[in-house]
Amino acid sequence: MAYDLGKISMSSLIRPAFDAGVTLTRLDERIARSPVGAGFLERMHFADACASLWIDGELVHLEDLVLHDATRDIRTPTHELTIARDVLRTRRRIAAQTPGWALSADGIRTLRQTSDINPVVAAGEAEPAGVIRPAVAAKDSEGEGEDGVDAEDLPGVDYAAIDALLARSDAAIEDAKRPSHAAGGRPPEKDPMVYDLDWDEDARLDEWRGVLRQAENLPAVLQAIVALDAWNELSVLQHAPWLGRLFAASILRQAGVTSGAHLAAINLGLKTIPVDRRRHRDRETRLLAIAHGFLAAAEIGMKEHDRLTLAKTMMDRKLEGRRTSSRLPELVELVMAKPLVSAGMVAKTLEVTPQAARRIVLELGLREMTGRGRFRAWGVI
Repeated sequence: MAYDLGKISMSSLIRPAFDAGVTLTRLDERIARSPVGAGFLERMHFADACASLWIDGELVHLEDLVLHDATRDIRTPTHELTIARDVLRTRRRIAAQTPGWALSADGIRTLRQTSDINPVVAAGEAEPAGVIRPAVAAKDSEGEGEDGVDAEDLPGVDYAAIDALLARSDAAIEDAKRPSHAAGGRPPEKDPMVYDLDWDEDARLDEWRGVLRQAENLPAVLQAIVALDAWNELSVLQHAPWLGRLFAASILRQAGVTSGAHLAAINLGLKTIPVDRRRHRDRETRLLAIAHGFLAAAEIGMKEHDRLTLAKTMMDRKLEGRRTSSRLPELVELVMAKPLVSAGMVAKTLEVTPQAARRIVLELGLREMTGRGRFRAWGVI
């Protein structure tokens, strides 16, 4: 299925693409000079990961993703939550690399391996390689799952990631021992119950990269718009359609529309566009929908940054006159760095008991975000 750029009418795209580029650049400048810039970027990682799953027809709650990322799960993680964490980790990995890394040959190869999602394991079956086993919620004497602190776990160690790495290593060793590999033959075929064997991802990826080469002389925002629409139309990867949206954000970063660690949260903007426009049969309608999604992402980012700046100012006023030994400044930093915090996360970071953590949270006046009596989480107003 060829994607022909010659049939695209650029006249209707110029204005929305220009507006999106200007607003994204303004947001990037504001983040670079802001005292809440680092916290804003971290929040955008979480929010964009949840929005990415929403675009693909799945629902992941923000508080569940935050607790899962902090290995403070209050329930067994779902398959959708595991994918959301993959999106979150991929965003962080791209943002931590140089701007051109994601679209390089090495970057694409690495990200394809990272985004290889395995199906949910049925009860009683062996866990396939690459699946991160869910963390078990700790239980305290009062029965509140995430408020307890597991004495057996070392601080700062992600045991789920270690388990996943060991599982991948065991699978790679077993795969290397197979006769086809030992004789230098072709690797074994993928499971037909999971993959469409007629789906040639390598050929589709080469075709998509060809579209990028054709669009390399277009303005950066137009490049990202065309690249995302081509990725969706070509259906490059079977189990990772979300990776194309991160590549589009990487194009903006590589071109300098966004800079540093700022990877535009375009999923948040695309989420506001009706699905019938994003998946319309007419190409021009789809391209306009993506352009408006980019603009919406920038506007949402501006509003969120203003909200965080105001919340930081209000919390700083509560720190006036406090003792030098007060833990409130550390709590303010934690709250600004994470969309939500639980009592267990506060206790681990501030090195206090869960009961003291809840008392400090109430003293700062944070808002309870989950609406539950147990397994509570708080965020800024």
